[in-house]
Amino acid sequence: MKNSILSILAAIILLGCNQNHGTLKTAESGNELVETYREPIENRIAKFISDGYLLLDSASGDLNLDEYSDIILILKKVDEEITSDIIDNPEKRPLLVLIGQENGDYKLAAKSYSTVYCYDCGGMMGDPYQGVTIKDGYFSIEHYGGSAWRWTRIITYRFSQDCDYWFLHRDGGESFHVSEPDGGKDFMRTKEDFGKVKFEDFDIFKEID
Repeated sequence: MKNSILSILAAIILLGCNQNHGTLKTAESGNELVETYREPIENRIAKFISDGYLLLDSASGDLNLDEYSDIILILKKVDEEITSDIIDNPEKRPLLVLIGQENGDYKLAAKSYSTVYCYDCGGMMGDPYQGVTIKDGYFSIEHYGGSAWRWTRIITYRFSQDCDYWFLHRDGGESFHVSEPDGGKDFMRTKEDFGKVKFEDFDIFKEID
């Protein structure tokens, strides 16, 4: 599903994201409205991509434990390869949480500029972003970077039904030297370490205590 979303969106991104969106048409059947036309998924998603940004990655799954499929979009700034400077101007990559609606549309439920590392945050290894996964109310962002010393970092969020929102669940990874890949050091922080942190409040660019 992830690859199919990317393929569908690729064409529309090349044409620009400011398109007119169709109207959902329904036909009455008894006391219910039966959907007879649904706006194409590329239109339903592309309207969330702001001017000056492109789609970096996406994934679909159950983010809020309901019956509708949800989507995560990760965006990147146009020309970030040129403009991003990890020291003075790291180009932030927005992560959007889109919640599926009964009519097949999506609603923006949450947004963060500080969950995904920047283009040049991976050192000599280049772009550290590795991917996003969704499973049963959890979603994780994976990174990998370094040079002679390599590192990984996986940020995981969990949906709280009581709060109807996502909170930091785990922040972990490892570091190792390329000459000793089996001699690495793991680290893992959980709620016991960082407390209750909302998705939008976590900042991957801050130093780990």
